Parts: sequence; structure tokens; C-alpha cells
Amino acid sequence: MNKADTLIVHTTVVSMNDERHIITDAAVAIQNGLIAAVGKTADVEQEWSADDVLDGRRFVVTPGLINTHVHATGEPLTRGFVPDDTPFIENVFEWLTPIHTYYSEEDEHISAQLAALEMLKSGTTTFLEAGTVRFIDPVVEALGEIGIRARVGPWAWDLVQDYDVLKMDTDTAIATLEDSMNRHASAYDGRIQAWPIIIGHTCCSDELWKAAKELSIQHGTGLSFHMSPAAMDPEGFLEKFGQRPMVHLAELGVLGPNVILTHAVHVDDEEIALLASTGTSVSHCPTTALKVSYGVTQIGKFPEMAAAGVNVAIGTDGNNASNYHDLMRATYLVAGLFKDARRDATIFPAETAFAMATRNGARGLQEADQLGSIEVGKQADLVLHDTDRPEWRPLHNVANQLVWSADGRGVHTVFVGGRRVVENYRLTTLDEFDLLERAQKAGEGIRRRSGLPDRAKWPTI
Repeated sequence: MNKADTLIVHTTVVSMNDERHIITDAAVAIQNGLIAAVGKTADVEQEWSADDVLDGRRFVVTPGLINTHVHATGEPLTRGFVPDDTPFIENVFEWLTPIHTYYSEEDEHISAQLAALEMLKSGTTTFLEAGTVRFIDPVVEALGEIGIRARVGPWAWDLVQDYDVLKMDTDTAIATLEDSMNRHASAYDGRIQAWPIIIGHTCCSDELWKAAKELSIQHGTGLSFHMSPAAMDPEGFLEKFGQRPMVHLAELGVLGPNVILTHAVHVDDEEIALLASTGTSVSHCPTTALKVSYGVTQIGKFPEMAAAGVNVAIGTDGNNASNYHDLMRATYLVAGLFKDARRDATIFPAETAFAMATRNGARGLQEADQLGSIEVGKQADLVLHDTDRPEWRPLHNVANQLVWSADGRGVHTVFVGGRRVVENYRLTTLDEFDLLERAQKAGEGIRRRSGLPDRAKWPTI
């Protein structure tokens, strides 16, 4: 007999392998943080034993979800404070960006853990930060402590000089990226890794674009940035370069298979062809697109991207844009938006949407050989969904239940690299109640220091 560290038996496994097998009365053996075996319980138990055996009869086991765009700092401590009726320019430049300037190092530590807490408890085991971290050291420490996987990056832009503490010239922006990548190349056994993540939009010079791409190649990482959520970006590129953003970035050599860019709502057919031909991935943030009124249902071309072969993954964005980090809720929106917008029920069926939240996310993060499915040799990042809940019963079609019925509130247990980080609905690595209390106090402090007005419409007495 082989000895596993943990054995989950008599469960239902959503493998997300190439054949998309769903295995009933299944078992998963975990050894040294990896999936050592997966198959029918009777077959696995013939070869594997463990002191830690988990009866999985009440669970559906899926791969850990992969959130490809999260603002882990800046917004979690001011969740919901920003009005939900501000147009894009006001939202970003009068509210969201200034709020970052009032965060201390301690605030960013708390903020990162708060974001990670929400993700872990709703089934996300890996995320890509938006490159809006001011103090990367406490953020890396915070994420390492809580047990999530993350790709992070410091704030980097060089064409916006309106916020004193966020100002930087091109040399400083490049040096900041390089320093973070050198010092955090593979922290916490590789769970946390720095990437060259730049703000994007119209906020970066050609020199910074090219330097960030070169750093990603030198360090063997991915590259990420925001682009074209609203008309501002294509209009700005057309005015300055006479080219739309994807055309210009392709000419600079920025696009490619190690790139995952976020939003891409305002793109045309030529840009989609460039994304497909270069192997560039896109992180679709559906809730932000709706809440900040990007026009995604009117002009968004995500079905065309997928049809062209673009790898489309899913992100939740910031806590004043989507206001949540439950990727299952975002996956539900991805499955539904274009069914209605195009009046075509065949667009993004549940099986495709869930693949975007798992396999496509892994591919976008350069981790397709390690994450995104439950297969032997991959990381044991597993989510146990509790089916002893009304939204799961009766259970007929697992994919439909996952996307259309369930959400992150039914996540019972979560493994990251074979380690239980959530068990029986509670975080195991930190005192989550203490974290929530500290987050409340820190958020109130940021609001006071910012001096931004309280625009809540219901009077508080």
C-alpha cells in the first residue's frame, strides 16, 4: 500500500480533465501537496491508505477556482463606500485611485488577508492581483500567512502625475517592478510570486510597456495589465498613435502567450484577431462591466473572442467595482450575460463557464500543468462543495448546479497544496474574527483620512 497524507473517499469529483469526467463514488489521494491518485473509491483504496481519511459523501469536489483579476489592496477596506452611480472617469480618478493613497503598510496587510479570506471561503485557491499594491512586502507576508496562491505586483505607471504618493517616472516604475520580482520570485514555496503587473490603460509609456514585457521573459513569469474597459483607452491610443490599443501593443511586442489582460470590453474584430493569433489571454470581469456601465451587453465581444480561440478567464476586480470576490457568482454572470444580450441560449453553457473559472484561469496564469483540474501530479488545490444544502438538492446535473444554483456560501472545505485552509466553513490558518474586526477599524480610518464624502442615499441616524 502507498501512504497518502489525506484520502477523500466516496465523493463526487468534477475532474475538469480533458474529457471532463465526473466521477461518482470517487476518491482522491493527496501526498506531499500533490494529487497522487483519483478514481473510483474501490480502485484507489486498493493502492492507497492514509491516517487522515475524509468521508466525502456529502461533497462535490472541484479544482480550486482561479480568479484572474483582483484588487487585493486599495478597495477591500472601503468596500461599498464608493457610490454606485458614478460614471467611469469619476469612479476611477476621483474615488478609486485616491483611496489607495491613504493606505498604510498595516492597512495593506489587513486588506490582502481580507480579500484572501473571502476568496478562500468561496472556493478560490489562486488569484492574480491587479498590480495596485503600494507596499508589496507586507502583502506577500499577509498572503503567505493565510495560505492562498497569488501572483502579485506593485503599483507601476509613469504617465499619470496627479497623486503625489503614486507619482513615478519611467525609471522608477521599471526599478520598482524589477526589485519586487527579484525579492519575491518564489515566496512561500512558490505559492506567492511577483509579476510585472502594470496599470495599463493610457497610463504607461512605450518604454514601460516594453520593459515590463522583457522582465516577464527574463523571469519566466506572466505579464498583466488593464485595457479597454471603456472608450477612454481606444480613444486615447487612436489620438496618440493612430492605432487601437491591441494593434499598438502587438507592434511593441507586448502581446503573447504569457500575457493576460483585463477587461477588453471595447475591442474590435482586428483586435480580437490579434489577441487570438498572439495567444494572449483575457480576464473578463462581468460584474464590474455591469456596475460601472461599460456597455458589455451591447458591444462586448466575449463570445467572438472565445470563438476565435482567445483564452477567456474570469476575474472579480475590486470591492467597489464588483463588491465581492466570490468567483462562483461571477461565473454565473458569465454564463448568462450573452445568452440574453444575443438572445442565444447556446452561448457560454455552464460547462464552458466553469472551465473559464478553472482551466482557463490556470492557462492564463501560466500554470496549466499544475492547476485547474484534478489530475495526478497536479497541485492538490481542492474545493469541497456541501450538497446538504437546499441549493444543491435534488442533484441531477453537476455543471448546472455549480454555475446556476450554487455559490461560494456552500464551500465547506478547501485544500491548497494539500493543506486544509478552510474546514467546516472556517479558516484554519488565522483567527478570521480578529481579522474582520481589524478590517473594520482600518477601513474606518481610511475613510476618515481620505476626507471623501459619504454619498450613501439612506440617512444613518
